[in-house]
Amino acid sequence: MLRSLYNKSPLTFAIAWIVIYCVLMSVGDALSASLGIEKILSLPLALSMCLILFGFLKQNGLLTAYGFRRAGASARSMLYYLPVVVMLSANLWHGVGLQCGATETVLTVLTMLCVGFLEELIFRGLLLRAMMKDNKTAAVIVSSVTFGIGHIINLINGSGTALLPNLLQVMYATAAGFMFVMIVLKTDSLWVCIAAHGIFNALGVFANEAPSTAAQILSAVLLTVITGSYAAYLAIRRQPRD
Repeated sequence: MLRSLYNKSPLTFAIAWIVIYCVLMSVGDALSASLGIEKILSLPLALSMCLILFGFLKQNGLLTAYGFRRAGASARSMLYYLPVVVMLSANLWHGVGLQCGATETVLTVLTMLCVGFLEELIFRGLLLRAMMKDNKTAAVIVSSVTFGIGHIINLINGSGTALLPNLLQVMYATAAGFMFVMIVLKTDSLWVCIAAHGIFNALGVFANEAPSTAAQILSAVLLTVITGSYAAYLAIRRQPRD
């Protein structure tokens, strides 16, 4: 079934996975909350999707085509990914603390690592590659913007996210999405994006809330500027050479 859908239209295949991912993770989070243990159902759902997608690509010889390969550009030519490292620290800018018990912390960290893997494979792998066949510019824009706007789902999935934090998240997620797209295009590899995305999400489990609305806005703006500027640098730079 997966193979026939992929053969018929890689773009439809990508869109289908976006819908499946959003629905299953929202349902998993809601049911987990109703059971009183955050991510208790979300983790097995996320892990199952990771295994199914990765297994599909491996079985059909598509791993290399979708970026599961060594980076094709040197770390030096990519500025040693320093802006990415700065981004990873963002969740710790306002201090570190445990936001839940040990069991929920472990479940959430593992779920967030799976989410990083899935979102990079879906948005920077399936969707980007499917659209690049027809229009590279459109592929870059759609992959970046849909990834950012997709975070609006946090307003309706019962996560309790307030409007302002969610809008700020959409803003910097779009910039981060653009950065990840450019990293993939310059290196022809998903690994850096998967690792960075997963670690960023996982560190969020230990993040303290910003002490004020102003601090919240400033952090989001800085994160947007850092990731957006790095993406723009990569976009205008000639193909890196080792």
